[in-house]
Amino acid sequence: MDRCDVLIVGGGPAGSSCAWALRRAGRDVVVMDKAAFPRDKTCAGWITPAVLDLLELDVEDYRRRHVFQPISGFRTGLMDGPLLETAHDHAVSYGIRRCEFDAHLLQRANARLRTGEALERLERDADGWRVNATLKAAMLVGAGGHFCPVARFLGAAVGHTERAVRAQESEIALDPAQAAACRCQPGVPELYFCRDLMGYGWCLRKGPYLNIGLGREGGHGLSRDVAAFCEFLKASGRLPAGLQPRFRGHAYLLYGHARRRLLDDGVLLTGDAAGLAYSQSGEGIRPAIESGLLAAAAILQADGHYARHELEPYRSGLQARFGLRNGNEDSAWLPPGLRNRLAATLMHSRWFARHVLLERWFLHAHEPPLRV
Repeated sequence: MDRCDVLIVGGGPAGSSCAWALRRAGRDVVVMDKAAFPRDKTCAGWITPAVLDLLELDVEDYRRRHVFQPISGFRTGLMDGPLLETAHDHAVSYGIRRCEFDAHLLQRANARLRTGEALERLERDADGWRVNATLKAAMLVGAGGHFCPVARFLGAAVGHTERAVRAQESEIALDPAQAAACRCQPGVPELYFCRDLMGYGWCLRKGPYLNIGLGREGGHGLSRDVAAFCEFLKASGRLPAGLQPRFRGHAYLLYGHARRRLLDDGVLLTGDAAGLAYSQSGEGIRPAIESGLLAAAAILQADGHYARHELEPYRSGLQARFGLRNGNEDSAWLPPGLRNRLAATLMHSRWFARHVLLERWFLHAHEPPLRV
């Protein structure tokens, strides 16, 4: 029977960040993931400078081997409406490929890996956890995304009563002719908001790749909306003729109204498994990384005593960082007609686009660095 101090289920940014911090403190960590890395991940794929600082990422080393597209502007507007362009004199974000980024973080974590292995059997006993009848761990971290099996173990009603955002995304390699024909400029993501403010589509060039997708709360009629969005992108020259994107699906919870239990004796949830995506944008990479680092800090502070009350600093750390979950951070309570008029007014405001939509909701430029 193999043994470790901490087993992390899920090798994405939340799990790898937690593993990285724990390994630097000398803990024996195993990361288990049903996928073999590198693997595809449904995501537009951009990160802010705050993420680079959190991870102490060697940017020059990373960009030599991977796609790293500086972003210094955005185009924003309503579906089928005019776009406002917001330009910056410096890079405010960076386009990455999740298959590359996640694999890099996982390798750098220096944990023992059990990738390509699903968590199939989980038992708790007096000494901690017995996993797949082959591994014993004193502490368990659920970092396996929306459908994380550890979240299920803690009682999450995955796919039933939870109010999730559902998204579809496709990342396409462009040949030189297709790249020349594409009207979406590298480093200038385009964001197209649904008129009911319940979701948005995106079009992002990063290096030789084009990433397109759409997500909305509830996901009702998502396939129809994605098909219509694709037709718009083709007609407007964003999606070059002849390309047939293959879409992948994904679901996640917004922080404002996620209700999953975050921890219990010897176990806690991070990232999308905990429902930590930003409520206004749905962006989940930075919250995942911050939660992974907060989880590692709480585990180290508990120092082998993993009763629920010893892990409570993790919950208080999340609350201090992300605020209370109050369920009122979206516009669903507004009458549809008022939502539509509000959207039409705000999306035509350059001040709103720069200072609220982009700087606060998407870039979170107002937030101080995380201290752990």
